[in-house]
Amino acid sequence: MSGVVKIAAAAVAAALCAVVVRKQSPELALALGIGACALIVLSCSETLAGLVELADKLAETGGLSARVVEPVLKTAGIAIVARLAADFCRDAKEGGLASAVELAGTALALAAAMPLMTAVLDVLTQLL
Repeated sequence: MSGVVKIAAAAVAAALCAVVVRKQSPELALALGIGACALIVLSCSETLAGLVELADKLAETGGLSARVVEPVLKTAGIAIVARLAADFCRDAKEGGLASAVELAGTALALAAAMPLMTAVLDVLTQLL
């Protein structure tokens, strides 16, 4: 719980600073937001690594291969990165670019999930 409070406090502080700076230098405000976002993501890196380890352990315990678990983790990572990038594009008043990032993220997430869909198809084929 204290981790989310620290992250929320840092985000609010960065947002307030960006609002103050935006009037004089919109570019600096955007850079401040990107920097704060990077620090917040880095502060979560240990937690994210722990989640990946847990997913691997669950897959191993359940008898699932990495071929099944890895696409799920990749898809989640792609979604997070695409969402952050699109939001920054919107902050920079580049709505079209934000939409393009979201579209690319969707396409790449589907491509990352391809091995999982192939494994499901293999199982269905074996059942028939």
